[in-house]
Amino acid sequence: MTPYPPAQRQDIVEEIHGHRVADPYRWLEDADSADTREWLAAQDELFHKAVDDLPGRDGLRRRLRELLGAGSVGAPIWRGDRRFFTRRTADQEHPVLYTVDAGGAERVLVDPMELDPEGTTTLDGWQPDKEGRRLAYKISQGGDEESLLYVMDVATGETVEGPIDRARYSAVAWLPGGEAYYYSRRLHARDVPEGEEQYHRRVYLHRVGTDPDADDVLIFGEGRDKTNYYGVGVSRDGRWLTISSSQGTAPRNDLWIADLSASAPDRPELRAVQEGVDAETSLHVGRDGRAYVFTDRDAPRGRLCVADPADPSPGTWRDLIPEDPEAVLSDFAILDGMDRPRLLAGWTRHAISEITVHDLETGERLGEVPTPGLGSIGGIVERPEGGHEAWFGYTDSVTPSSVLRYDARTGETTTWATAPGSVEVPEVETRQVVYTSRDGTDVRMLVISGTGSRPDAPGPRPAILYGYGGFNISLTPSYSASILAWVEAGGVYAIANLRGGSEEGEEWHRAGMRERKQNVFDDFHAAAEKLIADGLTTPSRLAISGGSNGGLLVGAALTQRPDLYRAVVCSAPLLDMVRYERFGLGQTWNDEYGTADDPEEFGWLIGYSPYHHVHPGTAYPATLFTTFGSDTRVDPLHARKLCAALQHATASDAPVLLRNESEVGHSARSVSRSVDLMTDTLSFIAAQTGLELDE
Repeated sequence: MTPYPPAQRQDIVEEIHGHRVADPYRWLEDADSADTREWLAAQDELFHKAVDDLPGRDGLRRRLRELLGAGSVGAPIWRGDRRFFTRRTADQEHPVLYTVDAGGAERVLVDPMELDPEGTTTLDGWQPDKEGRRLAYKISQGGDEESLLYVMDVATGETVEGPIDRARYSAVAWLPGGEAYYYSRRLHARDVPEGEEQYHRRVYLHRVGTDPDADDVLIFGEGRDKTNYYGVGVSRDGRWLTISSSQGTAPRNDLWIADLSASAPDRPELRAVQEGVDAETSLHVGRDGRAYVFTDRDAPRGRLCVADPADPSPGTWRDLIPEDPEAVLSDFAILDGMDRPRLLAGWTRHAISEITVHDLETGERLGEVPTPGLGSIGGIVERPEGGHEAWFGYTDSVTPSSVLRYDARTGETTTWATAPGSVEVPEVETRQVVYTSRDGTDVRMLVISGTGSRPDAPGPRPAILYGYGGFNISLTPSYSASILAWVEAGGVYAIANLRGGSEEGEEWHRAGMRERKQNVFDDFHAAAEKLIADGLTTPSRLAISGGSNGGLLVGAALTQRPDLYRAVVCSAPLLDMVRYERFGLGQTWNDEYGTADDPEEFGWLIGYSPYHHVHPGTAYPATLFTTFGSDTRVDPLHARKLCAALQHATASDAPVLLRNESEVGHSARSVSRSVDLMTDTLSFIAAQTGLELDE
C-alpha cells in the first residue's frame, strides 16, 4: 500500500484547558478545497486498486443480492377499513408505501424509484390523518436527510401541498378532519447565527394549503435551547395535545399537555406534566379517556402508569405495569374489543423480545403472546377505533421481516404477512453468551456461526465482532444479508450488547456515556478476548466493525488495542472528539459524550479521542474507512483525518484505505448501493482474516 497518497502535516497546536492538542490534518476538514479533493481522488484510486480484484467478490455480490431478495414488509397502520403499509419486493430498490382500500384494492402511494430513477431519494416517514383521507409524508434527496414534507389525497394520489422544507425529524400530529396538523420545523438559515442552520426548531400549527412561511402559527419553542427536538401528538378524539422537548439526544425530556376543548388549537393552554426532571416520559390518551404514562422516572427499565389527563402530574400516577427487574419495557397496545379489555406490553429481556398480556384495569399479568422464536419484535399496532387484534413486526437471525397478528379472543398468533421474496437461507446457530468485562460487569453477546462451527470444533475461524454502545440503542437479533453471507462462507459473527445501549435499561445506557465511555470500549475488548478464549478465533483472524457511534467504538478499539484486531471497518465515524461539536449535528450529542468547552468533560474526550491517540511506529490493523458524501449527521472529515494519521503512523504492512461514496447519506440507501458497500467491506475483511470466498 505504500507510499500512501501524500498528506501535508500542518504544525497546528492549540492550548485547550491547559492541554497542548495537535491537529496536523485540520486542512482535511474542508471538503471543497483543492487539496482535499486531490487527496480524496488519490485515496479513491488506492481503494479500488486494493479491493476491486480481491478473490470471491463476484460470488459474494451474487449471494448478497439473493439474500436481500427476501425483501421486507412492514406492519399495517389502520384508519377505519383502510390500511397503510410498506413493502419491498426482490426487484425493488427501496420499500414502497401502499394502501389497501376498504374494497381490498391495493395501490402504490409513494415509490421512491418513481420519484428518482437514480435511487438516491428516500422515504423518511409518513403519517395518515385520523380518517385516512390524507397522508403526510417526508422524502430526502441524495442522502441529505432534510425531509421535504408533502401532503397527498389518498383516494386520488394527487399532491395537495408541498414541499415544506426544514422538516427534518418532525412528527406530524393531525387534528380531526385532516385540514390541519402540528409539526416541527427549523427556522430559516437567515434567521439563525451562521453555523447553526441544523438547529433552532419550533412547533407550529399548519393548515393544509396555506403558506407555511407566512401563515403557520407558532405554538412552542421560542426562547428554548437551540438543540431541542420536539415531539407532538393529538389524541384520537382530537381533544388532547401533547408536546415533548428534549435537549439534543439527552435521555430526559420535558412534557406538556393541553385540553383543546378548552382552548383554541392555535392558542393551546399547555400545562407541564414533567419539567426539569432527569427522566424520559411520554403520555398517550386512550380511547377510554385515561392518560397512559410511559416513563423511566424512578424505573430505569421502564413502567406504564395511568392518570387523569386533566391532572396528569406525577403524584397522581398509578402503576399499571411496574418496572421489571430484568426486562426493559419497550411498547404497549390496548385491545378493548371484548368484555375484558387487554393490555399488551412489549419487552426486551437481555436483547430478546417478548410480549405479555395483562388486564387493562388492574395490570394483572394474564399470559404471553406466542412468537416464533428468539428474535426482535417491531412496534405493536392496534386499530385506532379499538378491537381485539394487534399486529407487530418480527425478525430473527434467519427470518426476514414478517408481520404477525395476535387475536386476543383466541390467544393465537398467526402470520399475517411474510417477506415477499423467496430465498434459501443457510443453517446457522445463534447463541447468547455471557462474559465479564474489565470491571467485573457481566455483558452479553450474540454469536452466530454455521451449525458446524461450535466452540469445541477444531480450529479458530475468521470472525467479525460488531458493536455500537451508545444513545440508548439496543442491538437485537435481525435478518442480515451480510451476516448470513459471512457465516455461510465459514466465518463467525458476534454482536456485543455493550454498555451505552438500552439492552438492560437506562442505567445500562448511562454506564456507557459521558465520563463512563471507556466502559464501552472495555466491554468491546473483553468481547474480543472471550471469542479468542473460546477458541472461535484468534487476533490474526478477528475483524471489528461499527458505524456512526459504532465507528467511534472501533476507532477507539484500534487505537487502544491494535494488537487485538487484524482488520477494522469504520463507517461514518466520529473520531475527532475535541472538535466533533463543530460539525454536522454534533452539538445535539454533547449530553451523550460531554463538551470540549468544559475542562472536566474535555478531559473525558481527549482521554479516548481516536484521532489524538495515533502513535507513530505502531503496527495498526488493516483499516477500511467508509464515508458518505451527503452525510449531514457525522461529517466525513472525521474519517479523512484519522485515515491520514494512520497512514502516516502505522508500522505494519496492513492497508489503511478510504472508501468515499457520493449522493448517499448516513442512513437509508438503495439495495444496489447496499450490495456494493457490503461486497467491498466483506471482501476486504475476508482478505485480511483469511476467509476464502467462493467465486
